[in-house]
Amino acid sequence: MNNWQLICVGIWACWLSCSGWSQNVPGETVHWNEFRGPNGCGVFESTSVPLQFDISEAAWSVALPAGHSSPVLSDNLVIVTGLQDQRLVTIALNKSDGSVAWQAVAPDVQLEPTHQAGGPASSTPCVDDGHVYVYFGSYGLLCYNLQGNQQWAKPIPTPKSLYGMSTSPVVYEDKLLLVLDDDANLPDSQVSRSQILALDKRTGAEIWQTARPLHRSSWSTPTVWKHDAGTELLVLGNNWFRSYDLADGSEKWSVSGFSRETIARPIVANGRAVAAASMIGGVADEQPDPEPFWQAILHFDANQDGDLERNELVPPFTFPFRPELPVDHPGFGLPMPSDPEKRNARIDRMFASIDKNQDGRWTRDEFLGNMSFDRGKPNLIAVRPGGTGNVGKSHVAWSAHKGLPEIPSPLSYRGRIYMVSDGGVLTSVDEESGDVIFRKRLPAVGHYRSSPVATNGQIVLISEPGMLTVVKASDDFEVVHQVDFQQPTSATPALDDSTIYIRSGNRLYAFRQDD
Repeated sequence: MNNWQLICVGIWACWLSCSGWSQNVPGETVHWNEFRGPNGCGVFESTSVPLQFDISEAAWSVALPAGHSSPVLSDNLVIVTGLQDQRLVTIALNKSDGSVAWQAVAPDVQLEPTHQAGGPASSTPCVDDGHVYVYFGSYGLLCYNLQGNQQWAKPIPTPKSLYGMSTSPVVYEDKLLLVLDDDANLPDSQVSRSQILALDKRTGAEIWQTARPLHRSSWSTPTVWKHDAGTELLVLGNNWFRSYDLADGSEKWSVSGFSRETIARPIVANGRAVAAASMIGGVADEQPDPEPFWQAILHFDANQDGDLERNELVPPFTFPFRPELPVDHPGFGLPMPSDPEKRNARIDRMFASIDKNQDGRWTRDEFLGNMSFDRGKPNLIAVRPGGTGNVGKSHVAWSAHKGLPEIPSPLSYRGRIYMVSDGGVLTSVDEESGDVIFRKRLPAVGHYRSSPVATNGQIVLISEPGMLTVVKASDDFEVVHQVDFQQPTSATPALDDSTIYIRSGNRLYAFRQDD
């Protein structure tokens, strides 16, 4: 089989694996053109992408400005965003050698406030039909052609969000779609100004706008679901997973049961719509073990007597959300008010909720017995097509409540759904039944922000500290390779027929099979 035949086979397999929808047909080129690749599926089948490499073997690596957005691809370009000298930028690099093809600077605006773990360049661009679409929460939408010339711009008020915006735009046919969930209210109202926008991708003109008045901030990117009964837009938000008609934006169905914070992108698996969210704070299981939380909170035991007194809960104290992280990690604990009076009031309420005997101290037994995980249930749900209204009792094929990721999106690959949760726990679920196939701890612990991707029977996972792990896509858990980038990593890799592109720290790497 020659190289061209191999490429065609890879394209055809990718089209099949991402067939929740595809604007492409077999024989046309499929690009990793949006967050997590074609329709967000995270899969690009190729026998030529190297997955066992050392960092020194990169075809090229280049410095990038700070940013958390993931790389996307066109025929000849790799496109990312970043923050450079306090200006938001879009950068297009040549695939061949990483040289800069062009760079576009967004209008000079006040940068949105973001959590320390985030940043104003977190949303991933989208490439379609010779154009690049970029969303910055601080500004709005920008459209460039592949030569870097701006085609149109649409300023959008910055949504209010605890962590900053990270939702990414997607394109379907003539529409550019963007979810803007928001903690701010409409004027003179008690309902949210959250909305979905559908714009004409050629001009930026509005085609339809759908209000989401009961939704507050979320960080998920929408997914298009094409099936025999029609085409829908899947949107995961706080508490609710909803579907919308792409023609006019009207709501088709909904199902509840998710936590307040939803980040992962919905996927299509086995002909069903699938959504996943952990409890608030990344708690992956319905009945988590409270012991790690107690061990983490003992970092604040100043007198080291094995208990925690109220007078020890002083800055930088925060209640652990993610006990597996270092105490000084920005994602370790509950965000606390900066105002001292409000901070003390919150700590007083927190302390009283566990100090049931009111003796002014937490013992281990008291903490373990009274700690509440009332943060919403971790939830993985598969929804059959054809429903209307609330489909929680009529169209949910199955649900699962263990091993749920906080930030990484699930991956549907070869009949299994793979999820990686904080601490490096990889869970494999049968996509037909929802049964757990395995739960195994990767030899790469820590926080996970990058979503898994797959190619050629292998799954690539990267921890936030920068450890890349390649796992065989099999019911027999097997690690086949690891390499440590030793840099904070949030972005999801991009794939084409010969190369994997990895953004780690402030660099972009291309690992390519030798000709």
